[in-house]
Amino acid sequence: QVQLVESGGGLVQAGGSLRLSCAASGSIFRIYAMAWYRQAPGTQRELVASITSGGSTNYADSVKDRFTISGDNANNTVYLQMNSLKPEDKAVYYCDEDIQVGFVERNYWGQGTQVTVSP
Repeated sequence: QVQLVESGGGLVQAGGSLRLSCAASGSIFRIYAMAWYRQAPGTQRELVASITSGGSTNYADSVKDRFTISGDNANNTVYLQMNSLKPEDKAVYYCDEDIQVGFVERNYWGQGTQVTVSP
């Protein structure tokens, strides 16, 4: 009933920038919060940044002052602007949205997009 489609990943040199997008579609009644996670090979998935429907944001210490999360509530889209990228930012990035469909609220995940940062 709900699909999240991510885009914007790719290969960039250290110090460069990328912008990730995640668009939700389907029978969405309300989106409560949106977030980006990442997972590097051999590691656990970790929270990168989150934003509530009211605009409150939270960032992992490792990305503060470099990454910015923003939401477009009208288009059910969340963005992650990534600046000053480092090789250690290399990972598969996933969006996660807390969505109400009808009377049921649950989390939905995107398919993941690869971000690679070369030294």
